[in-house]
Amino acid sequence: MRLDSDNAWLSEVARCHSPNSDERPTGCDVDLIVVHGISLPPGRYGEGYVHRLFTNTLDSTLHRYFEGIAKLRVSAHLLIERCGATTQFVALNRRAWHAGQSSHRGREACNDFSVGIELEGIDDEPYETAQYARLCEIIAVIRAAWPHIDRTCLVGHSDVAPGRKTDPGSAFDWPYLYAQLDEKLG
Repeated sequence: MRLDSDNAWLSEVARCHSPNSDERPTGCDVDLIVVHGISLPPGRYGEGYVHRLFTNTLDSTLHRYFEGIAKLRVSAHLLIERCGATTQFVALNRRAWHAGQSSHRGREACNDFSVGIELEGIDDEPYETAQYARLCEIIAVIRAAWPHIDRTCLVGHSDVAPGRKTDPGSAFDWPYLYAQLDEKLG
């Protein structure tokens, strides 16, 4: 996998452009990776509803849960499904709308300086090995482009929006991710 430096799209992943993005503020570079967890409706996987949410095409009549979220204008840079299949919605050099009201190390508005990666899952259900493998691969590519990003710049949505968000949740295995990254990155 590689990152095309001209437009910040990853090779070897599907592309599905989200309209829910914009330019990063002048002088803002990528300094943070935010890991999220998502499934629509909660606990159901592989039905394509996350893609529809990120492209503003989610039909609110398909499920009661969608009534409250179909009008949201949100996105992430990437979605990693349970099997490891990955879709990129926003170029990494653009601002995706994933973290909402957030802060990291006293810096507000994490969307300005972060890459948002959604993992298909819920807080209390273990994520799949294929997802960790793909996440490690993506983090390695991001770190090659932005070498100042280290382990302290890899956080969960719950870390940047405490009290408001809980994902990727208690089932996300941070020690396992760090061990896989150490093995991959040396």
